[in-house]
Amino acid sequence: MFTGIVTDIGEITALTPTAQGQLHRLRIACRYDRSTIADGASIACNGVCLTVVASGVAGDKTWFDVDAAAETLGMTTAKHWAVGTKLNLERALKIGDELGGHIVAGHADGIATIVRRDDLPDMARFELRTTRELARFIAAKGSVTLDGVSLTVNTVENVVFSVLIIPHTLNVTTLGGWRAGAEVNLEVDLMARYAARLSEMK
Repeated sequence: MFTGIVTDIGEITALTPTAQGQLHRLRIACRYDRSTIADGASIACNGVCLTVVASGVAGDKTWFDVDAAAETLGMTTAKHWAVGTKLNLERALKIGDELGGHIVAGHADGIATIVRRDDLPDMARFELRTTRELARFIAAKGSVTLDGVSLTVNTVENVVFSVLIIPHTLNVTTLGGWRAGAEVNLEVDLMARYAARLSEMK
């Protein structure tokens, strides 16, 4: 489990696809302490929970390897990742950690497309479009996770919703580089999903 509070920005330094294109081995450079990364650890990469299969140090940076399987490549923006891609990183939540965002599973539900960016004096406003299937779980003042970042929904109209991003978040995540037309990973709020399921069972 995660909280949607990014703790580092990593960069893909190597990407090795299999011959069948069913699996991508990624090497990601970061600033985490190498001694704190164990094989089998979970790290959310742009909101996608991936399992560490190896780690080490190169120069002044720690690196870790993860595998992105066919389902991840099909359902998330991982299919567009390449050497040089910057990723929002978050370590798995530990008992006793501060829950600064909201409960995030790291299982992206799909993709949202940025349709508009408005730069305001103190923040940026983004409008995003998603599918009708996922839009039913998104509500004004509710929570969503976009590229691994816990955010509060500002407005919702049909399949388009908006979020306001404060300067701190723009500076410490990859969201500052978002532009209209870009795709981002979307995870809807778990509570909204459970509430919808309970309603369906009545």
